[in-house]
Amino acid sequence: MNISAYKGILIKIFFFVLFSTSLLLGVSLNDYPYFTDQELETLAKENYITKNRLLDYQKTMQKLKTKNRDYQLQKVNFYLNQLLPQYDDVIQKKENSWATPKEFLTIGYGDCEDYVIIKYYSLIKLGFDEKKLFITVVKEKFYGGIHMVLTYFKTSQTPPLVLDNLSFKILPLDKRSDLHAKLLINSQGVFKISPTYKLIPVTNSYKEFQILQEKVKNNI
Repeated sequence: MNISAYKGILIKIFFFVLFSTSLLLGVSLNDYPYFTDQELETLAKENYITKNRLLDYQKTMQKLKTKNRDYQLQKVNFYLNQLLPQYDDVIQKKENSWATPKEFLTIGYGDCEDYVIIKYYSLIKLGFDEKKLFITVVKEKFYGGIHMVLTYFKTSQTPPLVLDNLSFKILPLDKRSDLHAKLLINSQGVFKISPTYKLIPVTNSYKEFQILQEKVKNNI
């Protein structure tokens, strides 16, 4: 058996143990992502670097709990942007795969939506109101491509702040002349945004987000 096949088997075993354990835990969004000692031990047998990355994430989140909201935003964006980018067709052998934060941290790299998702749940973990956080599909005006960022409405009267895996600097949406927001997604539904930054409901749910939420509820 080659190393690649052996590693693949170990990862499958890990996620089977993770899923079986999570059914008993009932971890809430405020605790997620959470790694049990058993999960860490399983990962350590495969790669101690992975275990260290997970422990460092948990330690960082714990330190941030007592900080103010602006500092938490800046730190979460900076800290998670240091994880390596990679495209879905390389990671999952399929396009548009939304990894949970636990999957992203375990693998150690991801695509733009994976950064958005882990920032989304990390900020909820720190006490941010999930109704103000949006997984946001944007069009890159200069390149014409589709990208994904996290937006945070600090207030309803101001443009949302943009957390982007391609930038360590957090700017309000009106200062990101390179981006055009197409869809904003969270547990409240799917929205478009008006020129005055008001949310316009589009539909009640988004398939990929529903699948993601179900996995998160099972602590995957």
